Amino acid sequence: MCNHKVTISDLVVDATRQAPETHLRQIRPARAVLTGTILTLALAGLSPANAAHAAEVIIIDGYTQTVKESSGTPVLCPTNQVLLGRSHSGDENGNTTYYCGLILIDGQQVRVGAPSWSSSQRESNSFFAAPGDHVLVGRSHSGDENGSTRYATATMSAWGRTVELTSYRWSPSQRESSSYSKAGDYEVMVGRQHVGDENGQTQYQYARIAD
Repeated sequence: MCNHKVTISDLVVDATRQAPETHLRQIRPARAVLTGTILTLALAGLSPANAAHAAEVIIIDGYTQTVKESSGTPVLCPTNQVLLGRSHSGDENGNTTYYCGLILIDGQQVRVGAPSWSSSQRESNSFFAAPGDHVLVGRSHSGDENGSTRYATATMSAWGRTVELTSYRWSPSQRESSSYSKAGDYEVMVGRQHVGDENGQTQYQYARIAD
C-alpha cells in the first residue's frame, strides 16, 4: 500500500533497459505474461489499479476498564486503541465496562490521533455520533440520568493515509440497566444514544473499516 504508483509498462521498460542484449529473449516471455494479465483483467472488466487486493483488517481485543457509572471518571482507551464496546449493570451506582481494541491493516498497527472531547449533554436525552471517519476512544459521565455525559473521538491512520469508515449502522435498542454491546467483524464504535434513566433504552452506532 505504498503511495508511489508503478505501471505494468514501467516494469517492462525498466527491465528491458537493465537487461543485456543477450538476455532480451528472457524479457519477452515476461512481457507476454504481463500482457496476458492485462487482457485477462480487461475481459473481466477490471483495470490493474482496480485489481489490487482488499486490505487485510484484523481487530484485536485489548484494554478493558470498569468504573462506577456516576463517578465522573473519564475513561480513555490506551494509545492506538479504540472503543469496540460497552456494558452497564444497574443504575448510576452500578458498574460500566469499556472494551477497547487495536487494529491492524495489512500487518501495520493503526495509529490513533489525539482525543478530542465533546461538549457535555444531559444523559437522559443524549445523542452523540462522531464526525465522519472518526472513532470513539473514550467517555465520561457523572451523576444520575440528569448528569453530564461527554465523548472522546479521534481519527485513525495507517500506511500514511487516513483510515476511512463505511457501512454505518445503529444497534437494536436495549435496556440500559442490563446492557451489553460490542462491534461486529471489522467494526468500531462511533456513537451512542440514550433516553430516560437506567430503565430507558440505549443504542450504539458502529461503522466498518473500509477496505
